[in-house]
Amino acid sequence: MSAEARGAAAPGAGTAGAEVTLLGVRHHGPGSARAVAAALAALRPDAVLIEGPPEADDLVAAAAEKEMVPPVALLAHVADDPARAAFWPLAEFSPEWVALRHGLDAGVPVHFIDLPAAQSLALGPRGARDDGPPADGDETVTGGGDTSGRDGASEEGEGSEVPGGTSGPAPVDPIAELAAAAGHTDPEAWWEDAVEHRTPDGDPLAPFAALAEAMAALREHHPAERRDLVREAAMRQRIRAARKAGHRRIAVVCGAWHVPALAVLPTVAHDRALLAELPRKLKVELTWVPWTHRRLSQHTGYGAGIDSPGWYHHLFTAPGQPVARWMTKVAELLRAEDHPVSSAHVIEAVRLAETLAAVRGRPLPGLTETLDAVRAVMCDGSDVALALVRERLVVGDALGEVPDSVPAVPLQRDLTRLQRTLRLKPEAAVRELALDLRENLGVERSRLLHRLRLLGLHWGRPSRDGVNSTGTFRETWQLGWEPEFSVRLVEAGQWGTTVRSAATNKAVADAQDAELTALTALAEHCLLADLPDALPEVMRLLADRAALDTDAGHLAAALPALVRTLRYGDVRSTDTSSLTAVAHGLAERLCVALPAACTGLDADGANARRAELDAVHQAIALLGGDTAERWAGTLAALAAREPHGGPATGVPGLLRGRAVRLLLDDGRLDAAEAGRRLGLVLSTASEPADAGGWVEGFVSGGGALLLHDPTLLGLLDGWLCGVSPEVFTDLLPVLRRTFSSLETGVRHTIGSRVAAGPLGAPAQGSAPSAPLDEERAEAATEVLALLLGVSIPQPRIPRQVDRRATA
Repeated sequence: MSAEARGAAAPGAGTAGAEVTLLGVRHHGPGSARAVAAALAALRPDAVLIEGPPEADDLVAAAAEKEMVPPVALLAHVADDPARAAFWPLAEFSPEWVALRHGLDAGVPVHFIDLPAAQSLALGPRGARDDGPPADGDETVTGGGDTSGRDGASEEGEGSEVPGGTSGPAPVDPIAELAAAAGHTDPEAWWEDAVEHRTPDGDPLAPFAALAEAMAALREHHPAERRDLVREAAMRQRIRAARKAGHRRIAVVCGAWHVPALAVLPTVAHDRALLAELPRKLKVELTWVPWTHRRLSQHTGYGAGIDSPGWYHHLFTAPGQPVARWMTKVAELLRAEDHPVSSAHVIEAVRLAETLAAVRGRPLPGLTETLDAVRAVMCDGSDVALALVRERLVVGDALGEVPDSVPAVPLQRDLTRLQRTLRLKPEAAVRELALDLRENLGVERSRLLHRLRLLGLHWGRPSRDGVNSTGTFRETWQLGWEPEFSVRLVEAGQWGTTVRSAATNKAVADAQDAELTALTALAEHCLLADLPDALPEVMRLLADRAALDTDAGHLAAALPALVRTLRYGDVRSTDTSSLTAVAHGLAERLCVALPAACTGLDADGANARRAELDAVHQAIALLGGDTAERWAGTLAALAAREPHGGPATGVPGLLRGRAVRLLLDDGRLDAAEAGRRLGLVLSTASEPADAGGWVEGFVSGGGALLLHDPTLLGLLDGWLCGVSPEVFTDLLPVLRRTFSSLETGVRHTIGSRVAAGPLGAPAQGSAPSAPLDEERAEAATEVLALLLGVSIPQPRIPRQVDRRATA
């Protein structure tokens, strides 16, 4: 390796004879990780320097504990603004993690040498805009989606924000440039062939010398951004500090892009001048947090942009016969999912992958070749089964672990304690959890998940048959842990030191400025989360808002959620008496305000009000008592408010018809009266559009009523037959929407009855108009008799037939 690649000693006392070896890597590359391991084993350095925030030096020792299982990440956040945070993810196949573990195992000092997190967070994210939200810090080993060895590339391809408010040149992808120079159009395939599939042999430092030379040539044509120059000045200062501390063999593991800038040290004054442009340091806190392969695969947010972390992990942990071992894992997965895969499939898939690599001129099969072979041999050409392989193996569901000794906010420690007590282990893979609220364990788990939801930490999400199901003793959740929950726990730490106290304080704070609808939802959450200290304040504010709110829409939206919470009193042993009083008060005010609020609505407003009408009707049915009687009177008033003076003077037909149907279903209106009202609406005196809306409101919710009452069906059929062609064209969208909501069997039966002939209004008890077909009835007689277990009288045989039989 050249002197420039190894680095030169900076002038100063105590630095004579110190040798610095620069190991330029591609972040999260298994080939780079293996090369770093071989190089460090040969160099045997007495100090290891790694690209990362220097404040993390105090956390290095935790990586040696057996409870530390990658993937993990360093988390740095501003102490008084936890939302401003940055992650430095490390997987088992990350060169930085390999260097970190080598230093700990060898007992030599390990230090991070990048720009301090206190200053990188003050700078803001690379490419940040003034009007954009804060993003993850770009001084991470991932660089916000960059996997090229040059971290921190802006995804938008714009100039980045730098000290002093100036912008540097647009970022360059070094791997793409090198691949293009080598005549390859696919940078990933070129890098995989050149580095990832290469087994270290011969001189372990040779790959780093070649990469350093390539990066030096690139930087001659693509000057570094201003922010990179500042970061590299900080790195050089840390290298000088290591030399001054007396270390003689120093290994530096950093992004390959930075190697040319670190190989030759400029003057100390030069670097100090660059660092003087940095903003004032912020107060930051750092810790280790678990990470996931799935998050590494994402290109946005806190992702690292590694498309195949599961595949990379396999390449790093299975250096011998990686393709055969990979195909075996694929076969195990597919067999577990009931796909017919045998050992013969594995052998054939390995052969096909190797053949494809040879045809394509690749030294070894890459991920493309292995997936092509899996699709053709094991998945029978199906992309559905291949998607399962991509999800479970190419990406993977690995979730790291961190020891209890690492620093954590009290809220995090309380959550960890509760997770162990309730046997709820965080997992990256989404799984279903069914809770029985009649058991103490089920209740406590439900309370924890609901409290976390109040804190904005949606570890569990209720499924469709969860808390909104008709039963109250069962909840079903979808659990899936995300790495960014660590940041949200830090943010939520401002509300309390335990999950219960934090959820209580957060609920009270949210209630102060919440509107009526939001308050009812918050009250429900407080009951589900069992927060008796927050519920009185929420209920007080809810009662005040309900007393002052005159908007019938707000009242109609608030009442169903409020009544729904009353179901949890018996199962969860919570006191809902105050909630009941508020619910009855809301219902009383709604009975008075709703008729006026339903007047003069257009089509969209009427549709929205109908949904509210149905929800309120169900809620009041649960309340019962005098409130239900008053509500029946409100529905009767709605049904009678016809628009005699124009649409603006009455209730739309959609709502009037719906009110009649609700009264009919509750038994407060008989079929004869409903038929009379339908006949009046369908008379020639009514507007066809209003009549169509009335029919839609009356029929929606179940069309079997038309089958059981031929009078109603006959009235509707006669009205449709009498509508003029022009009006029928205008009514067609409403009619199609109405009848398309009916069940298929009901639609077919109604159609067959209408097709059979005119539908009249037969007298009570009269026979059907169609004559009995005796021949068809006789053919089914024997089968019916057999099913009913009765005997059929034998027909009398003529005498002449008897004689023939006797003969």
